[in-house]
Amino acid sequence: MGITITHTTFIGDKIKINKILNREITVHEYKIEDSKKFVGTKCMHIQFSLNDTKHVLFTSSKFLIEQIGKVKNCDFPFTATIVENDKRYEFI
Repeated sequence: MGITITHTTFIGDKIKINKILNREITVHEYKIEDSKKFVGTKCMHIQFSLNDTKHVLFTSSKFLIEQIGKVKNCDFPFTATIVENDKRYEFI
């Protein structure tokens, strides 16, 4: 039909950020949308794997959004750990 799909559906269970803090994950892809909960805020959806199982994380962390925006497409997937540093989350 010549139709190209540009929207990717993320798979796996939704996991809260506190369940993966200080644990190594592999980030496969992400998307950023307007938050449905907080007007004027962005929400990032992250497709990642932990122990070879895919999961989804939703976060409005401005610092994580800024960091992941600096990762080149050719560098995906990448391995990182999300830590809490001075009351903000960051990839290390």
